[in-house]
Amino acid sequence: MNSGPVRVERRAAQRFEFQLPLSLRWSNGEREGCGFTQDLSARGVFFYTDCPLQAGDPVEIVLVMPSEITLTENARVRCHGRVVRVADPAVGSKSGVGVQIESYEYLPESNAVAQAARESGRVSGLHEHSSDNEPAVSLNSSLAS
Repeated sequence: MNSGPVRVERRAAQRFEFQLPLSLRWSNGEREGCGFTQDLSARGVFFYTDCPLQAGDPVEIVLVMPSEITLTENARVRCHGRVVRVADPAVGSKSGVGVQIESYEYLPESNAVAQAARESGRVSGLHEHSSDNEPAVSLNSSLAS
């Protein structure tokens, strides 16, 4: 008989284990960084980064969702959320960061961004910069669950 505590699964959305490059902004867009996901769902993402994030920080994350998740083509997505936890680095300098997604939007694919997404060394290209005037298709994450 197992005498350990019973663990109840609290996740309400299916979680996908993918290591995907991501670009992020925080501090009202004043700071930018990059990282890579451990897993993601419609309601949250856990990723590793060198960025000095803290619980409660609002963040904007841009990544390319693979076709295995979208069930169509790869899609560039901008997520807005809030950091809910930061795990100290176990090895190296990257902290684990859990973000609750509050909303997201599909972004149009531009040739420059598509090329940057394919190049693992150029993750910052996933985020459009202030010259980005392309419209985005917006969805509330609560509708996608």
